[in-house]
Amino acid sequence: MQRQAIIYPTADGEPMAETEMHLWAMVTTLLVLRTYLQTLAQEQQTPPAQEGTVLANQFLYYEQGNPKARVAPDVMVVPGVARGSRDSYKIWEEGQLPAVVFEMTSKSTQQDDQVKKKDIYARLGVLEYWLFGPKGEWIKNQLLGYRLIEGVYQPIIDACSTVLGLRLAVEGAVISFYRLDLGEKLLSPDELVRTRLQAEQRAVQAEQRAEVLAARLRELGIDPDA
Repeated sequence: MQRQAIIYPTADGEPMAETEMHLWAMVTTLLVLRTYLQTLAQEQQTPPAQEGTVLANQFLYYEQGNPKARVAPDVMVVPGVARGSRDSYKIWEEGQLPAVVFEMTSKSTQQDDQVKKKDIYARLGVLEYWLFGPKGEWIKNQLLGYRLIEGVYQPIIDACSTVLGLRLAVEGAVISFYRLDLGEKLLSPDELVRTRLQAEQRAVQAEQRAEVLAARLRELGIDPDA
């Protein structure tokens, strides 16, 4: 008798995030950390198969043959695997655990995030677990981090991720990230667009100033191209 194939669902019909604020915090974290991993891979000349990936709102299956053994991290960082998205993440297929998990928490998810998910991530061996409350409903200063030490999560008191090499800071309703080695801020999509526009404006202004100067030199009988 042929055994029926085990189905691992890729969705459960639940909303991607509780509010638009939670969604934006999730997406911003995802995009910023993806860009960061790509930058590190270029700096360190990491082979494509080991660049690592960042996934959001996807099922993490941790027990082969048991589709119910799953959890859906808001954002998870997985080093040492090929870059790119997956429909779901099966630990036994990838051969690599997530190293860092972020949950965008709220009052309604506090129990799950602080007890159930925290226990699962600790048992799996996730090295760091970060809780961020965009609305500041139950976490003081909105951000709470844990580091796995001898199988038990201990509070992170300096807001630094030793796994990622980043310092975390709350800026409004999102997490901002700063490189520990360079001190540089990792720009969000909004900030990247704003920075690019400002650079373009400065270039246009510099060109206009050059044109004005050239015109004045010609008035004085001086060839600006000489």
